[in-house]
Amino acid sequence: VQLQASGGGLVLPGDSLRLSCSVSGGYSVDYYAIGWFRQVPGKEREGVSCMSSKPGNTYYLESVKGRFTFTRDNAKNMVYLQMNNLKPEDTAVYYCATHNSGNYGSSSSYRYWGQGTQVTVSS
Repeated sequence: VQLQASGGGLVLPGDSLRLSCSVSGGYSVDYYAIGWFRQVPGKEREGVSCMSSKPGNTYYLESVKGRFTFTRDNAKNMVYLQMNNLKPEDTAVYYCATHNSGNYGSSSSYRYWGQGTQVTVSS
């Protein structure tokens, strides 16, 4: 299973970005849960959002609720994280990962990881 995250960049506070994660290797995004995590140097990886398998319930970190939206394209086998009204504290490397078992918000519950994409929010 391979995951490829993309879409990061340098933006101003209040701007938007859409992260993409392509999944290949026989892992269907509509059958398994996928999560987005972020990490800054010196801190643990933090769960940002997750979409469960059918029926596709979504979960969000409290600090991103109302600003981030997790979507899924089953036909393309991709997931996305639309990030609006970005704040400097959203700066991090963002990763997508496939859920294995356990708590959706814990990185230890995930098995396969993409390489990460850098998001920098700065004026």
